[in-house]
This record gives sequence, C-alpha cells and structure tokens, in this order.
Amino acid sequence: MTSLQSYACGRWHAGSGDAKTLHDPATEAVLGQVCPGGIDAAAVLQHAYRVGGPALRAMTFPQRAEMLKGLATMLHEHRDELIEIAARNGGNTRGDAKFDLDGASGTLAFYAQLGAALPAGNCLPDGDGVQLGRTARFWGQHVFVPRPGVALHINAFNFPAWGMGEKMACALLAGVPVITKAGTPSALLAYRIAQLVVGSGLVPEGAFQFLPGSVSAMLDLLGPMDSVAFTGSSVTGALIRGNKNLVARNVRVNIEADSINPAVLGPDVEPDGDTFAQFVTNVATDMTQKAGQKCTAVRRILVPQELVGAVEEALVERLRATKVGNPLDNDVRMGPVASAEQLRDVRAGMQRLQAVSDTVLGGPEPMADKGYFVRPTLLRAKHADAAVLHELEVFGPCATVIPYSGLGTDAVALCNRGGGGLVASAYSDDKQFIEQLVLGIAPWHGRVWLGSEKTQGQAIGPGAVLPASIHGGPGRAGGGEELGGLRGLHPYMQRTATQGDRAIVGKLFGREG
Repeated sequence: MTSLQSYACGRWHAGSGDAKTLHDPATEAVLGQVCPGGIDAAAVLQHAYRVGGPALRAMTFPQRAEMLKGLATMLHEHRDELIEIAARNGGNTRGDAKFDLDGASGTLAFYAQLGAALPAGNCLPDGDGVQLGRTARFWGQHVFVPRPGVALHINAFNFPAWGMGEKMACALLAGVPVITKAGTPSALLAYRIAQLVVGSGLVPEGAFQFLPGSVSAMLDLLGPMDSVAFTGSSVTGALIRGNKNLVARNVRVNIEADSINPAVLGPDVEPDGDTFAQFVTNVATDMTQKAGQKCTAVRRILVPQELVGAVEEALVERLRATKVGNPLDNDVRMGPVASAEQLRDVRAGMQRLQAVSDTVLGGPEPMADKGYFVRPTLLRAKHADAAVLHELEVFGPCATVIPYSGLGTDAVALCNRGGGGLVASAYSDDKQFIEQLVLGIAPWHGRVWLGSEKTQGQAIGPGAVLPASIHGGPGRAGGGEELGGLRGLHPYMQRTATQGDRAIVGKLFGREG
C-alpha cells in the first residue's frame, strides 16, 4: 500500500491525521492512503514566494516554454506506466487513460510552442499603443507582467493528469510558481506525476509543490498577488469563493464547477445522414467515456419530437454494445466510477431523474457484488420543463432525452435553463437555425460546438477541452475561464497601463503604434 507524501519546501513529507483510503474502483482493493495534515502552509507559501517565483522570473518566456516542452516529453515517455496507474486507481480503460494523459502532455506541448514565440523577457504587450495627448508624444501601452505571488491549483478527481497539466502550463509559462492539490479518489496518478516532475529537474526548486491533502488552511494566508484555480462541485466552489481572507484581500479566484451540458439536434437532420451519425457518436461517447465523469459530458439531449424514436434507437444500440467491467480487460469499454461515494451520488441522482422521466435503458440498480459499477443510463423526460432536469448534474454515465418542438426559440430556452454551462453542442445544416441558436445561448455558455455534414470525421468532439479555446462558463458553471491560448496566462499576470513619452513607452514594450 502506498502512503502518499507531499512535496513541499524542497523535500517529500509524510502526512498526518486521519487517513483517507484509496481504492481500486473495479475490485475495491486498498491501494494507498492520504493523510491530510502535517504541512506548514505558511512555510510552503514562503518557499514559493522566495525561491520558486524569483527562479521562474529569472527565466524568459522561451526558456520557460522549453521547460514545458521537457515536461510534455517526460509524460509521454512514462505513458504506459501512468496508464496502468490510471486503470487501477481511477477505473480508467486504456482509452480513458490516454484521453487524460495525452490531454496533459498535449496542453503542455501547446503552451511550449506558444511560449517559444514570445519575447525574450517577462513582459507581454497587450495590443497596440495609443496616442493619449494632443500629439503622439504622450503615449499609452497596456502590458502584462507576472504577478509575484503563487498559483494554488485545486484539481478534481476525474482528470488527475490533464487537470494538473493544463493549470501548470499556463501558470509556469506566465512565471508564477504552482502549488497543486490532487483530487483524493484518484490521487495515486497525480502523485506519480508529481514524482516525475520533481525527479526530472526541469522545474526550478520552489516553482512546483504538490499536496495530496487539505489546503484549507492555505486559503486563509493568500494575498493580493496570489490566485486560486478550482475545479469541482459548485458547493465547494462557493465555499472557496466566499472565504473571508480571499474576499478581503481580493485574491483572484477561478472556479470551474457544475454544468448540465445540452446537445441539440436540429429539426432539419435526417436519421440516415452524417450529421445524425455524428450526433449519436458524440453523445454516446460523452455518456461512457470516463464513465460519464467529465465536466463537459452531455447531460441533456434536446431532440425534435418527431426524431425522438430514431435517436433513442440509435443510442440504445451504441450503449448496449458498450461492455462495462474491469478496465484492465482489453474488451471493456467503460470502467467503474471513481469511488464508493461517487457511486452513491450517481445512483441517487438517477433515481431523482427517474421521478420525472421514463427509463429507456439502464438504471441505478447494482451491477456487481464488488466494484463501483453503474450501467449506461438513458432516460426520456416526461415534461421538458421539469426543474430537476435542468438543475441536477448526475456525474456519471447518465443523460436524458428532452423532446422539444423543433423551434429554435424553444431550444434556446431549454438550453439556458441550465443556468450557465461549460459547453453546448448543436447539430444542424440549417444556417438560420444555427445562427438563432448560437446567438441565443452564447451568453450562457463558455463554448458552443457546432456539428454538421462538413465536420463529420473532421472535428474533435465537444467533450474535449482544447488549449487554443477557452474552458469555463458563466453562472452555475463557476463564472471562470481557463486556457484559450495566451488568455490562459492572464489570471497569473497583471495588466498595467503605462503612459508617457512615446520614445520610452513605445520602444520599451515593443509597440510603437
């Protein structure tokens, strides 16, 4: 059994306090434990401030980009080992594990390439300069500079590699040291990655610290130059955002929380066409990949009334063909959910949805004597306006078909009842329908993904978070924003307006107008 340690203040530390047990979710075998205490939060922060931050900012953007490139290569070289850990502690099939690990290494590589083209310094011009006075002598230029604080990253259990990698990539490239907290149920994978990061020697001492236990005490010590990025439940996100110290000191807080993501099928789509096939493939993938434990997974399937039968038939065929079992078995396509607590939550959520829906396939009934397995479950709403359909996120392999009239206005209204989401997807070749839908739902969603005849076989599905586009969403989705190319650096940098003699301001920051 592995007892996870923290890496802080330049060395590995054993934890203390009541241990939390880590299991193999397929067999319930005990794999390890996490002890939440034993770390001096103030000392960890000071190590980042005094050692990690200065060392990172002594490097240029291209030098930090080279560091990220090395981390991406290292993760890829250890891919097979990490896939094995992901299967045993996370319930991941080989495909699920690759999705997580390649997402991490791919995002690190993306920001390495982006950073290689940045100026050889620590300042990024923000747009062109502008004349501020009667003549061009008085000049203004917005610039981004690294904030001399720390980035506290609180990650979710469902993507222990990708979640860590995408947050690290942006903060480290910006020149800000990272303190990363792993989601407990799948922490063995995050722990092994942390060991590899430390052992690589690629990251300056103090620029990366790893904590598998609690970071609650650290929230009370953060200051105005620091930032918090959290991925997880809206309940925990609200507690973090409301922390008295974070509020009083105006600490930057980025929350990525619940999202009841809709997938909309347009009324023009024919069941024998490519757009329909793309819709079915993507919805079925989102329901079963990672056992539905994705913040971007489809939860509400909006289908024109006359197409409900065809959609259900096609989805049932796909879902029935998805073998559920131990992810170490080669023919298994969906593993268990991550923990006993997760299993209880998923089953309870399914039962709540069943109260307002008909069960088309699956359900919350137990599957096996051992393991945290649950069936892929497809429901059909009895009434599209039932509040629970738009308020409850069942974080597992469960989605509900919601019939609608086929009118764009009705689809917009139903999508937006989710209260704000990470991603909405729409499938149609009717440009008027798509335009009406996109303009109607864009204010309520961080990303809108469009499928059509021309994207079949060409597009990565809506469930994938791509580093070139922002990830986040308004309202119940947390109100945050990550990634998006260079936008991903902005939470860790200060935008400052410099004003003065054009000969100094313009040339100093490389933007003379």
